Amino acid sequence: MSARTLFAACSRASPLASSSSRSAFSTRHVLSRPLISATVPSSRLCTRRAYSQQAPPDPKLNPTQQTSSGERDRSTVGVFTPTAAALFVGTGIGLFFYFRNEKEKLIEQRRKEREDQAVGRPQVGGPFTLTTHKGETFTEKDLLGKWSLIYFGFTNCPDICPEELDKMSAAVEKLDAQYGPIVQPIFISVDPARDTVPQVARYVREFHPRLVGLTGAYDTLKATCKAYRVYFSTPPDARAGDDYLVDHSIFFYFMDPEGKFVDAFGKASTVDDVVGRVQKEVARWEREYGRKV
Repeated sequence: MSARTLFAACSRASPLASSSSRSAFSTRHVLSRPLISATVPSSRLCTRRAYSQQAPPDPKLNPTQQTSSGERDRSTVGVFTPTAAALFVGTGIGLFFYFRNEKEKLIEQRRKEREDQAVGRPQVGGPFTLTTHKGETFTEKDLLGKWSLIYFGFTNCPDICPEELDKMSAAVEKLDAQYGPIVQPIFISVDPARDTVPQVARYVREFHPRLVGLTGAYDTLKATCKAYRVYFSTPPDARAGDDYLVDHSIFFYFMDPEGKFVDAFGKASTVDDVVGRVQKEVARWEREYGRKV
């Protein structure tokens, strides 16, 4: 009987012996290998075992524990924390209500200014139809779209009328240099008997080149003077060859682009007074309507 046959017979006869033999064989096999694991430090083995047994951190239970993902999130968000977001929103809301309140105050202030001007503004002006020094028809609608300075006088006036027209022309020249031709100078005669169209044409050439001279029938001029509250003493039946005196109001009127009265300038007013008043009104108009005329 061979040794292999004998070993198999013994294994079948005694399972315990077979198990012991395998154990012994395994032991000899392991001992015959190089002890590689003996060179690994015990501290590293302990660290690995401790790490493998430790549960992963829970961010909810420990908020101070930061993961690599949390660090990336913080670097992406930066300093925009919930507190900063609340401050930002609160500041924006506060600024919104502040500027809205300031805008309402400004609108109310302008409304009061318009009311004050309307209350203190006399009813000056009205419809009329006259003839220009060029023989063209001129009505109150031709005043629209420009500022106007209107003087009532007569061509035979020795000194006051030329002085006032010189003052008005000088003011218009200064305003033209600043704004362009947005102010229209106008002369209206209160002496229709002697101030014919050719006579008015010769007269206005002595003053501003854009000065418009107006004349007409006595009744028409009388109605126009009444609308503008101008006094004049020309006799209704006067003729060109008659010897008579003409007395009249010494004012020229400042009208806005809607044909409404703004102010009046008398003999005591200077060129700078006129220019300053027009500049102030033009600036107010531009703030309110976004344009100068």
